[in-house]
Amino acid sequence: MSRMKLAIIGVGLIGGSLGLCLKDKLGDAIEITGLCRTQKSMDNAMRLGAVDYAGPDLEKVVGGADIVFLSPPVLQIVPMIEKILPYLKPGTILTDAGSTKGYIWEHLQKILPKDIYYIAGHPMTGREKSGVTAATKDLFRGKAYVIVQDTGAPQEAKDKLMSVLKYTEANFLSLDYAAHDRCASVISHIPHLTAAALVTLLARSGSDRESCIKLIGGGFRDTTRIASSNADMWADICMTNGDAIVNNLRQLQAILQEVTEAVEMHDRQFIYDYFTASRTLRDSILEDAKEQKIDAN
Repeated sequence: MSRMKLAIIGVGLIGGSLGLCLKDKLGDAIEITGLCRTQKSMDNAMRLGAVDYAGPDLEKVVGGADIVFLSPPVLQIVPMIEKILPYLKPGTILTDAGSTKGYIWEHLQKILPKDIYYIAGHPMTGREKSGVTAATKDLFRGKAYVIVQDTGAPQEAKDKLMSVLKYTEANFLSLDYAAHDRCASVISHIPHLTAAALVTLLARSGSDRESCIKLIGGGFRDTTRIASSNADMWADICMTNGDAIVNNLRQLQAILQEVTEAVEMHDRQFIYDYFTASRTLRDSILEDAKEQKIDAN
């Protein structure tokens, strides 16, 4: 069997973690090439062992690749694919880590040749730090990894992709584009926007700001941790999943308005029930997730 070649476009936290994982599991059985935005990042990717080669030459990076894994900010994915298409061999599989799926496929289906296959993906994992130096070979283990399979790719292409991705030890599931984007908004996009809003609230606390900062403890740190994420990535997410995000932000505003009115009216029972219901649901969700993880193992 010939040596498989994987090209990673965007060897940052996600792309770098995939490279580290696959080199750890497959060693020389897989050749991994990479492209980063800066020479420093490319040097780090090679030094850390996430790739065998990283450089700015697109033809050298993607030429002959069996699989191309794209992990730049969402708005850069389609333009990047347009750049690399001339260098791809027939049968190349394109997959990605984009946090929104409908936008990407809407544009890709207009430009992809019939012998280049796109299988949309989204590993639901990350850290508040970015860049390849934050990557870890275990980043995907036990985490949800969505594979959107309604892009017309043949079964053999899906099987080939999964024969590689299985080494991440992620929990794979399939969703259609619309369901993915709606769910990602609720469990990922809105929490990031909310975390940033809480930091902004602190910034706008006027003369109390310095005193508030001195009082910061675990609650504020835990709730706002994800506000330290990559701003470029999150700006693109908001631009490409706008309908779902706006809809859920309005629902969140309605919930907060209910709480605001209850506090104004000194309605302790409403507030008590609000906290009780959210605590009960959260505990139940986490317990179910724990049991599913145990069953999967």
